[in-house]
Amino acid sequence: MLQRIQTIWIFLAVLGALFLNLTAQDFDILGGNLLINISTVLLILLGLLSIFSFKNRKRQILLNNISIFINALLLGFLIYWLLKLPGGISFPEKGIEPVFSVIAIVCLLLANVYIKKDERLVKSVDRLR
Repeated sequence: MLQRIQTIWIFLAVLGALFLNLTAQDFDILGGNLLINISTVLLILLGLLSIFSFKNRKRQILLNNISIFINALLLGFLIYWLLKLPGGISFPEKGIEPVFSVIAIVCLLLANVYIKKDERLVKSVDRLR
């Protein structure tokens, strides 16, 4: 069922990865542009696969956990990149990229909470039969 609240949270995480891909076009350190592009495309695909695997909640939680791990690694790389910028960090111009990873992690954690809540509800209904 695509109208559940966890679908909205996963979709927001996919949008965070998409916006990260769009804003991270100025990476040139350690081949970062290729790393960012590959990881954001992977995050988008994992998110969409997670959205459409709503019948298998365990797989959905696993896909979300993998996405959280990739986002955490990506967040570490982005923070490293920000610390290595010449001339310091000017937040109006640079530095919005890690915010998208943080938003995606929070959205995926909230989606996992609601998926587990659905799983408990289904198990409680099965006990009543």
